[in-house]
Amino acid sequence: MQFDCSICGEQHNELPDIGHDKPAHWWDIPEDERTERAELTSDTCIIDGEHFFIRGVIEIPIHEYHGSLGFGVWVSQKRENFQTYLDNWNTSTIGPFFGWLCTWIEYYEEDTLLLKTMAHFRGEGLRPLIRVEPGEHPLAIDQYEGIRLAKAWQIIHYYMDSDG
Repeated sequence: MQFDCSICGEQHNELPDIGHDKPAHWWDIPEDERTERAELTSDTCIIDGEHFFIRGVIEIPIHEYHGSLGFGVWVSQKRENFQTYLDNWNTSTIGPFFGWLCTWIEYYEEDTLLLKTMAHFRGEGLRPLIRVEPGEHPLAIDQYEGIRLAKAWQIIHYYMDSDG
């Protein structure tokens, strides 16, 4: 399905997702120490053997559109839940597990780091669905109330045009 973009005036196909390939805590490690202190894969991260993170997706529903806008994010996990995830990564029978959001979603002026979340495991090779705790944060409002397609494109262009 093609769209005439109200932001740039060009035609686009489907909405891309926004991805973050590392948790915020990874960036706090001095560059010359990262290989020794962090174990990073595309879906998990362990820092100093005591901080555990998993990668998931926050989905923002879009009004009058067949899909959603996805933010690839990282959430913290306690050691036991992290191990349960590793042992059962492709099942929906575990969780949901509490975690702190460990991704700064720059589009939102109000800091997104350390928002309370729940990781819902979906199996079938899908990353966990991350639900932000309901509240007054604009990200939580967007996730629970949905957004218009024009706002979704505004968010996409924020990242495309500014490398946000």
